[in-house]
Order: sequence, then C-alpha cells, then structure tokens
Amino acid sequence: MTRPRIPQVRPTLDGREAEAAARTIRDNWITEGPASREFARQLNALIDVPYGVFAPNGTLALALGLMALGIGPGDEVIVPNMTFVGSATSVLLAGGTPVFVDVDGETFQIDVTAAERAVTVRTRAIMPVHLYGSACDMRAVSACAARHGLKIIEDAAQGIGVTFDGRPVGGLGDVGCFSFFADKTLTTGEGGYVTCRDPAIHDRLLLLRNQGRRDRGSFVHPAIGYNFRITDVQAAIGLIQLTKLPSIIERKQRIWQAYRRRFASAAGLRVLAPIAGSNYVPFRCVVITEHAPELTRHLETCGIETRAVFYPLHRQPCFEALRDHEPARFDDRQYPNSIGGAEQGLCLPVYPDLSDEEVDYVADAVLDFIAQQ
Repeated sequence: MTRPRIPQVRPTLDGREAEAAARTIRDNWITEGPASREFARQLNALIDVPYGVFAPNGTLALALGLMALGIGPGDEVIVPNMTFVGSATSVLLAGGTPVFVDVDGETFQIDVTAAERAVTVRTRAIMPVHLYGSACDMRAVSACAARHGLKIIEDAAQGIGVTFDGRPVGGLGDVGCFSFFADKTLTTGEGGYVTCRDPAIHDRLLLLRNQGRRDRGSFVHPAIGYNFRITDVQAAIGLIQLTKLPSIIERKQRIWQAYRRRFASAAGLRVLAPIAGSNYVPFRCVVITEHAPELTRHLETCGIETRAVFYPLHRQPCFEALRDHEPARFDDRQYPNSIGGAEQGLCLPVYPDLSDEEVDYVADAVLDFIAQQ
C-alpha cells in the first residue's frame, strides 16, 4: 500500500468556512461590510490594540504600515537578513531602502547588536520579524529604537497567537503587520492586517488604504491614497478561523513538542526553539543539521515535503541594484548566521490536520537518516 504524500502545508478548512463564504454571497454584500467590521473587532481584541485596518496581503500590510509612518525616498529601514523577501520589498514599495542585518545564530531572530551598528543618519525605522512562531526580543528592539529615534514596524506575518512577556506581538511597536496567507495559523486565503495604538497613525492608515478618503461613496479625496481593501467573503472565512484558533494553536504546539521529544537525543540535529520570554506557535518545525540537503532528498523519497529556511536577503538576485549601489553592505562576512541557517536548516510540517501516525512517520524518517550519518 502506497502511503499518501505528506505536504508541507494544509489549511485547516471545513464546511463552516464554505458556508460562511456562501452566506456572504447570498446576502449580496461581498465588499468590506459587516463581516469585515466584526473580523477587525475580534482581531483587535486578540492582538490587544485599539486600531487596525485590513490590507490585501502581508506584504502590502507592511508597505501600508511603512507609508503611514512616513517612510519614503531616502529613508532606511533595518530588516533582518533571514526573512521572507516581502519584508524587504515592502520597504522598496514604500519608497525606502532596506538595510539588512544578521540574525542570532541560535534563534534566527534579529540581532539587535548588528542593528545598532547598521544605524546611519538616514535610518528611520527598524523591522523586527517574529520568525517561525517565536517573538523577537522586543525589549532589546524597543531600547535600540529609543536610543536612535527609530519607528518600530513589527512584521508579525507569522505571529498570530505569539506573545512576548505575555503581550501579543503586533501590538508592541508603532505598527504591527499580519498575513492571512494559506500557510498561516489563521488564514483567509490572502489578506493582511495593520495594527496601531496612535489615533493619528490610524487616521493615516484609513486614508492611505481607501483612496485618500475615510468614507466610501465620496468622490472627494482629501489625501493621496490607494486601494488596500479586502472583501467580506475573506472576512467571513476569517471569523470562522478565529473560532478554531485555540485548537489550531494547541495542535501545532503538540506536534512540535512531539518532534522535540523524538529528536532530543539525535546527534547533530537541533530543533529551533523560541527565545526567552516568548511562547511558541510554530509556523514550521525548523530543524538544523549539517546534512540538510541530504536529509531533504531523503524525506522527499519518503513522500514528505519539506521547505528550506529563508534564503539570505543579501544574496537575493532581486536586490542586485542595491548591491551595486552599496557593495560593502552585501559582504557575506556580515551574515554568518543567516548563511548558516540557509545551508543547515529545513522545515518539517506542523499543520493541525497532521495525524499522530504521520508525525511519527516523519520523525522516523528523520531519525533513520540521522542514524546513517
């Protein structure tokens, strides 16, 4: 009997999301409306913030947040070198320049000491990325920002349910940005959210996302703005996802703990863990081994889909123009931990529908490989 392939990601969806989307269509209100308002209300309560607005996806949420903070041409934003490319391209979209800094070798979170060294007279903001389900050290990030007069834009794309010192990420900086892509803990297919505490920033967000006006239906536009809206169909799905969120988080944590137990005595294999002060809502189960490429190929033959960890931003071909402009900032010697993570890290699935039997199968396949090294 052939075992079904185990994918890297599978959204936790059932008939309830389908019915909520269908109900929105039957009600003939598919643009932002009552479902979006209720989804925003519940998200604000979850993240513990007074204000939030939607965006079409996580990258545009970051761009919208940066624009609301006034980031534009000539402004530099410090970005960790190990993150999804959208963290950096959002800075370019807002008109600024991303400046990469290395990550901590144990946690893969932003290295605040490296960030301190990267500050120049043009630096306007720092973007801590809450990576792989752990929070950054927001005490250190906040202290750095205060010393240098920087704005903080949290990339919490992977951070729904993640806390630092007991407080939800995404509400700890000037703005926080979330993604609801299909591989996230809470999904609406696509979608993003931008949070803040300052009413003035919230007002700018409202204008920027809705064609420079606060209210729909008006053709007088007091400010320059754009279309960063979502639909009530997405919001209806999101409301159902919120009812599942505690069980989704609990199951992902159980799967991650199962991997940790199975791998605890495996020589040369490390499971990425959260930093002190953070809980953990695993986006993936990241394992570190010197034999990552060979392990990836082995798991593929076993029908198990993996992912690499994020490729270092300073090596991304799409940033060649930045590299040509300031080559010193792209020297490999500045990024040993990002490079090491890319070469030695791989991601195992932790989606909630993964059965205990499948978790054991994945763990067995990993351990069989490690035993042969």
